[in-house]
Amino acid sequence: MVMEHRKLSMDELNRISPEEYKTKKKTPFIFVLDNIRSMNNVGSFFRTADAFRIESIHLCGITATPPNKEIHKTALGSTETVDWKYFENTLDSVAWLKSEGFMVYAVEQVVSPIFLHEFKIGEHTKNAFVFGNEVFGVSDEVIAICDGCIEIPQIGTKHSLNVSVSAGMVIWEAYSQWLCCPKSSSPKSQTSDN
Repeated sequence: MVMEHRKLSMDELNRISPEEYKTKKKTPFIFVLDNIRSMNNVGSFFRTADAFRIESIHLCGITATPPNKEIHKTALGSTETVDWKYFENTLDSVAWLKSEGFMVYAVEQVVSPIFLHEFKIGEHTKNAFVFGNEVFGVSDEVIAICDGCIEIPQIGTKHSLNVSVSAGMVIWEAYSQWLCCPKSSSPKSQTSDN
């Protein structure tokens, strides 16, 4: 049997419209951006959030907010589909998330991390992932109140990934686990009609 390898056309991708996107059930994940300085990175977070239909993004501190021409360059319209909130202080975002029943994880290199390949989402939990400043990372004060810290193991010389690349890796791991959950609220049941 010969496998056909060709790019899908735009029609074959079955993309939903921004209006349809707004009505679809969201995956119970939230990105928290702790003082992200690059607007290109912020735009990348929006684009990734749209791809996995996550619930929301929390933009904190110096993190730029839409509408913004620089964010739009990488967001490619996803600022129109993904819900977001602004918090002056990341600690306020984490406190709000905890009050809403979210498990909150900093994505950071710490003394006792949960390595990404060992991370397990709770079957009935909502999860938020805090990503830190490109130079300073997630603040110590925020790490102290998180439920845990996820680290992406690396074996090169830099031990540092672009923050938006890290977000893509973490959300894929969380989403793929959620997709396999046998409960009706999992994204597996959302890929068709919900």
